[in-house]
Amino acid sequence: MSDKTNDRDVVICEHVVKDYPLYSTFGEKIKGLLLKESRVSTFRALDDISITMRKGECVGLVGLNGSGKSTLASIITGITTPSSGSVEVKGEVSMLCASSGMRSQLSGIDNIRFKCLLMGYTDKQIKEIEQDIINFADIGIHINQPVKTYSSGMRSRLGFAIAVHINPEILIIDEALSVGDSSFTDKCLKKVDEFREAGKTIVFVSHAVTQMTTFCDRVIWINQGKLIGTGTPDEIIKPYCGFAREFNGMTNEQRKSVMPVLEDYQQKYCE
Repeated sequence: MSDKTNDRDVVICEHVVKDYPLYSTFGEKIKGLLLKESRVSTFRALDDISITMRKGECVGLVGLNGSGKSTLASIITGITTPSSGSVEVKGEVSMLCASSGMRSQLSGIDNIRFKCLLMGYTDKQIKEIEQDIINFADIGIHINQPVKTYSSGMRSRLGFAIAVHINPEILIIDEALSVGDSSFTDKCLKKVDEFREAGKTIVFVSHAVTQMTTFCDRVIWINQGKLIGTGTPDEIIKPYCGFAREFNGMTNEQRKSVMPVLEDYQQKYCE
């Protein structure tokens, strides 16, 4: 593995591979689900990823769209499982994505209760934190309206408020801060800072590299499902941004075959 494990490691991924079947028709999907020997082509979203994340660390995950960042986050959270390899997670995990995983037909207040119940909270415990969640989300009368009527920003506000007040040991934030207004983003980042001081582990999955430079202790770069490198924000952010700019200028054929080498891009973009 690229990182030597120790007692402070709370997320340990070893040689993680994730393949998704590619079905061309609905009938082919049903056949694939029912018959194990049914053969279909697959898409490899993650390819031999070995990383660790440590207690009290704030880690950024960067990569172009489709690189596998959200897939890795979903595996760490337990939403999906790897096709091969192993993942060990020590502690409760809460994941916040832009859609925030809420039930659209339920009201905001009912979603608070629903998600807390899923995390094992009792009615008494829910009542103790319910008003704090409502105050943090600060969406006014909409808290009693169905979530399906919310804007993406309102969903993000409520989702973040629930996630941080459930108080997990590991908090994964998947692009959720990119849809809120600047004042709410500042409030969220202040809360993230409090989590860091409390020794909790935070994982940022984002294109907002400025936030990562400010808050992250370490950044992990993934491209086309492969681990390109891990290091401090200074070691990873500039090379990644340089590669992203070059990638935007490439043809489709060039994009299919390109695989950056970290050391090359560090020499090119780090002074």
